[in-house]
Amino acid sequence: MQLPRRQIIGGAVALGAATAHGQARSASPTLPIAPTWFGRLRGRTERNIHVFKGIRYGADTAPNRFQPPRPPQPWTGVRDAFDYGPACPQRSAKGAVSEDCLFLNIWTPALNDGGKRPVLVYLHGGAHASGDGSSPLYDGVNLATRGDVVVVTLNHRLNVFGYGYFARLGAAVGDDDFDYSGNVGHLDIIQALTWVRDNIAEFGGDPSNVTLFGQSGGGGKIVGLMAMRAADGLYRQCLTMSGQHVTASAPLNATRRAEAYLKTINLTPDQVSQLKTLPVDALVRALDTPDPIVARDKVLFAATLDFKTLYRHPFYPDAPEETAQVPLIIGNTLHETAAFMRDAMIANDTTWETLPARLAKEMLVDMSPEYIIAHYRQWYPNMTPTEVLRAAATAGRSWRPHIIQAEARGAKSTPTWMYQLDFGSPLHGGRLGAYHGYDIGLIFDNVHVPEANVGTTPEQIAAAQNVADILSTLLIQFARTGDPHTALIPEWPRYELAKRATLIVDQTPRIDNDPRAQERRLFATVPYTKPGT
Repeated sequence: MQLPRRQIIGGAVALGAATAHGQARSASPTLPIAPTWFGRLRGRTERNIHVFKGIRYGADTAPNRFQPPRPPQPWTGVRDAFDYGPACPQRSAKGAVSEDCLFLNIWTPALNDGGKRPVLVYLHGGAHASGDGSSPLYDGVNLATRGDVVVVTLNHRLNVFGYGYFARLGAAVGDDDFDYSGNVGHLDIIQALTWVRDNIAEFGGDPSNVTLFGQSGGGGKIVGLMAMRAADGLYRQCLTMSGQHVTASAPLNATRRAEAYLKTINLTPDQVSQLKTLPVDALVRALDTPDPIVARDKVLFAATLDFKTLYRHPFYPDAPEETAQVPLIIGNTLHETAAFMRDAMIANDTTWETLPARLAKEMLVDMSPEYIIAHYRQWYPNMTPTEVLRAAATAGRSWRPHIIQAEARGAKSTPTWMYQLDFGSPLHGGRLGAYHGYDIGLIFDNVHVPEANVGTTPEQIAAAQNVADILSTLLIQFARTGDPHTALIPEWPRYELAKRATLIVDQTPRIDNDPRAQERRLFATVPYTKPGT
């Protein structure tokens, strides 16, 4: 079969399906079976939802490391889709890892019934460095049941395997295998979305109505895809949860990172071709390389402005015109950075004397911490030092890029909505609040999963379920219609610069115009780009 050039370059041909090590078994009438382009799959049924895990959408990437994804081989018979596939190799992996990691998972109420259900594709967090699509928080049974929708999660290449940018070094030695190296993780996602387009009708889904939603790095990948023309037509609307990307990695900085990484492995830039055959363990160990640009971090590999697949930054100098009319919900949490300062929050030992140094370490903008603290003490005289640290670090580090995104979209009169999760975790005396990632268990309607951290008492669970009803219902409505309005929330205007309407998600949801306006104006006095880009 001859493939269109765009599919070859973008890796957008995802045709087979299989578990990582699934073996064909005799067909059972009690197990659901679904056809795909390259073979049939056998799943399981859980609480009346058909579940297919570890569906292969691309071939093993090891033989073609750093190159665009390739389609898997077809098969005969029926393959089991019972277990999640391995994740991309990474530091501190929680499960199986392998370069053979291009797998997705599906939860659906029915198979091949012409139902044309909305399809919700979730991109996991973990920056561009870690994670996979198999967390208990991402289980799609409850969402699929609540909304009569199809839920998809997936794995793709990460860190150096998916975003290490070696193209300039490869060009210097005449090795074109690295030409797309800075963005092959995004090309994997595009291939997975193409698989969804070509096969999801067999799983009861509507290939013309795909909603992308993702948290943290997953949200960042979504705004990156919205700036990539190779992803056009593969989704209809998007919802980001703390997806803080404004700029992509610039090619010269990305090359500096590549050179620092090579030095850790004792390779010179003209030996870059040896990366293609080094053991996986050696590549993972080198991820501890100090970042040459952001001194506080390990080496940061992310989507790169390579001018081959990504030709512009996601939100600089503006929102992409090509996707300006794609409906977008921009979500954030009130206490984002509590997740990154967990020990300090729980200890609650910050004093007015130690606060400036701690705040300076956590902010990602260059401002006087004493100046900022003075303003917060004036605005919020009842805040403790720990609470000021949590609020100011969030405003200067995590909240600012969300505002930039919303402003860029609002300036173009786009279909954009913004929410802020104020409802927080009761654990540790509530000191973590509505931390980065707390909305995952809520929007998936998975409050009973321990990882959701909603508490254990009936009152705590009931309160969390109330907020989960709000978030999961607006997601489903958004996926079905492109508009998030439901009976559970007040009238939610689009985000426009005149009013900056924001849905505050709490026990009683409300609309605030320009929430935390004084904080927004304070941090808007200095420029912001994603650190290291």
